[in-house]
Amino acid sequence: MRAQDSRNVTEPRLPRGCTVLEARIAAPGGVIREEDERALDTDRIQQAIDSCAAGKAVVLRASGQKNVFLSGPLQLRSGVTLVIDANTALVGSRDPRLFDRVPGSCGILSERSKRSAGCKALISGDGIENSAVMGEGSIDGRGGAKMLGQDATWWDLAYQGKLADKPQSVFDLITVRHAKNVVLYKITLRNAPGTHVSAGGTEGFTAWGVKIMTPRSARNTDGIDPGSSRNVTIAYCSINNGDDNVTIGAGGGVPATDISVVHNHFYAGHGMSIGSGTSGGVEHMLVDDLTIDGADNGIRIKSDRSRGGLVHDIQYRNICMRNVINPLAFTPFYSDKSGDLLPVYRDITLEDIHILTHGTYTFFGLDGQHKLGITLNNVFADDLEHSTMSAKDADFKVGSLAGNLEPAGEGVTVYRAAGSSRGRPIDCAMRFAPFPSLARAPEMAGQPPPIDQNPYVGPGAK
Repeated sequence: MRAQDSRNVTEPRLPRGCTVLEARIAAPGGVIREEDERALDTDRIQQAIDSCAAGKAVVLRASGQKNVFLSGPLQLRSGVTLVIDANTALVGSRDPRLFDRVPGSCGILSERSKRSAGCKALISGDGIENSAVMGEGSIDGRGGAKMLGQDATWWDLAYQGKLADKPQSVFDLITVRHAKNVVLYKITLRNAPGTHVSAGGTEGFTAWGVKIMTPRSARNTDGIDPGSSRNVTIAYCSINNGDDNVTIGAGGGVPATDISVVHNHFYAGHGMSIGSGTSGGVEHMLVDDLTIDGADNGIRIKSDRSRGGLVHDIQYRNICMRNVINPLAFTPFYSDKSGDLLPVYRDITLEDIHILTHGTYTFFGLDGQHKLGITLNNVFADDLEHSTMSAKDADFKVGSLAGNLEPAGEGVTVYRAAGSSRGRPIDCAMRFAPFPSLARAPEMAGQPPPIDQNPYVGPGAK
């Protein structure tokens, strides 16, 4: 099966180390002593990265019971890999002032539209090339820890932002912009205050064997978000979080293209998403061998008239889902914002997909002139009698193997391929597996996120 990423992507390898740094902080039971909260390792880690030769790695390693590196924002450098060794944690500081872009801009409810606009990321790389973050240890953002000087956690702030209809200004774990050939390998990401991984305007991005574990009720904690990027591979990852497990965006009129999302497992989260910004267009994307277990959404494409664009040549294959509220959701009405950036979805293929439990299905085109265009080939959904199906302004083509989805509605047409015959559901019996062990990826203690008493779980759940 041909991947859409035009590169020949193989499993990454850890480079040789240029230096090894040993941890100085112990955290028995995941608790860092209050007197250690100011014992930052930021400078010594950054100095090691800055002085490391291209092609080599800075290794963070536990020393006996001391297994924590406590840090503010770090900058990756071209050619250098940061390795967090097994049983070692790189931990974000609780001090929002360290992450300020301007004085006082982080750890607050903001008037800006972008959640991370006021905060630097824990690890960032702007314009870097051939850099990586690797290792079997963890990066823990401590979203459930109270910010220094405040009686609220990062996740509390996110909940307060929802009530006040304002974005929370919190830090992301890893952010790269306008970079080339960036790799994440085997690393475990935990408890991000905001997005776990964001890659914008990047040429060549690989996430291989990454594990993300954050509570499902932690708001806006996206998993992996490649935006307006080309040649992207996300493979063999396990993701449990509080927003999109993976989402592909194309905002600012810059396209996202040549993307492979293969051999992954999603748990809690908002599923495999495209959008909501698609103004640059999203194309040439393959999602293959995906298992989704217990997410709010399965496969969805979301946008609106204020930020839409053409989404086409998208292939979803060999996918198993269960206990997913919205297994298939395609909507150009993600919000009621107006504009002339029209969301148009066509040349979408769903093939060899089996949904084992009931759910809500949404297939909406924008209007009669901008219809949703989808091919269904061997797509089966169990328990349809307890499911809800909504379709409007959509053209469906049934491929050579017919499944049991039969969308109907205003402006809906169904074309059956010549010679089409009845298919059979793919076998999902051995596909669902527990989340992989995180025994070698330490977690820092914190409070659980506030539970939303009125979660929105309708079509295209936010």
